[in-house]
Amino acid sequence: MHPRRADRPDASSVLLPGPWEHSDYSTNGVRLHVAEAGSGPLILLLHGFPQFWWAWRHQITALADAGYRVVAPDLRGFGASDKPPRPYDVMTTAADIARLVSAMGEREATLVGHDLGGSVAWTVARFRPDVVARLVILSAPHPRRWRAALVSDFKQIGASSHVFGFQTPRSPEQRLTRDGAVEVGRLMTEWAGERWASTVDFAEARGRYQRAMLIPQAAYGALEHYRWAVRSLPRPDGVRYTRRMSIPVGMPTLQLHGGRDSCILPTTAQGSSRYVSSTYEWQTISHAGHFLPEEVPDLVTGEILRWIKS
Repeated sequence: MHPRRADRPDASSVLLPGPWEHSDYSTNGVRLHVAEAGSGPLILLLHGFPQFWWAWRHQITALADAGYRVVAPDLRGFGASDKPPRPYDVMTTAADIARLVSAMGEREATLVGHDLGGSVAWTVARFRPDVVARLVILSAPHPRRWRAALVSDFKQIGASSHVFGFQTPRSPEQRLTRDGAVEVGRLMTEWAGERWASTVDFAEARGRYQRAMLIPQAAYGALEHYRWAVRSLPRPDGVRYTRRMSIPVGMPTLQLHGGRDSCILPTTAQGSSRYVSSTYEWQTISHAGHFLPEEVPDLVTGEILRWIKS
């Protein structure tokens, strides 16, 4: 059954309490909600699908305690951020994040991006390198690698069947929100590593993300990012984007990937080094699946700190 609008949670349901503060910033024509803690050099944590800022709950406090200003925004279309009718192309979402840096009174940030947030981070680094000090990319290939795989790699095409299923209007939103957004839980269970999927923490996270997807227009906003990604492949805007992304980024880049990631295959993400002209490091986390910040939170936090300090 589809939840009636009156039965759906509102955006305030993701303003979860903790050792962080909730704020809103106006940037690039939208209002972005952020969870923030600490003071010092800025670290921006960009979540993926089907999540919201809470995916970084483990890193927010740990990185803040280490002496950093840590900010985890909800991307446009997700959580408590605005969900405009359009646009949802990755260049616009990247501009949201680049302008968020200045809206917070900062000059630059270390960008840490997971999944969709990783694609956004790669794009910010290419289009606005002046605001990016370092990159940490989790479970996300360079956009040129992913876009090529969507049309040429049969294994990744199979792993991305959900993305192709998102392309029709309306029915994917209905499928994603049916029965309390059980489809969100199914996708998470499919993509998560076995160790995390059997824990209480996973069950809590799954419930949080299912409920957040029921916020009005959240399913639409989340899916529009993927509709642009596929529909733009043959279009002039997508061709221009792919061409511009061929120029390597020029900041130190750390890339972490789960060896058991069945959503973005490790072979798809490998080879991203050709799009980095600075120091680059790749690590495979052999036992992990797709959700590295939650599956191996201490490892991720430690690697972020090591990379920033190196």
